Amino acid sequence: MEPEELEELREKLIVRRDELIGAGDVEFEPVKKDPSSKVDEDEAPLTEMNQVIASRRNKNRKLELERINVALQRIANNPDEFGECAACGEMIPIKRLELMPWARYCVACQEERSGPRGRRRRHLADFID
Repeated sequence: MEPEELEELREKLIVRRDELIGAGDVEFEPVKKDPSSKVDEDEAPLTEMNQVIASRRNKNRKLELERINVALQRIANNPDEFGECAACGEMIPIKRLELMPWARYCVACQEERSGPRGRRRRHLADFID
């Protein structure tokens, strides 16, 4: 990978990391706004659904931050190896890295790791690495 491309990816990772940190966690709305009042049975399911959505967004945000930090660490420690697929050793296409600068696998190896698509899981262990 060219040094200019590597620097662009590093900057992209830093910008995205700063955006995620700056945005902070999605706030949870409590089911009961006043501890002394009863739960509004009509409003509770919607509030609970919003809590689940907020929780998932926070979890995904945390996961993306972890991936970004690992990618930045890989750039710092082994800049010559950044962009190589962790499974097959081939270079990950720059288009993929531009979209997902934290990618560790080429498309073929990622598909192999993710398991078959369009097929329902029949057993708990079907998609475990």
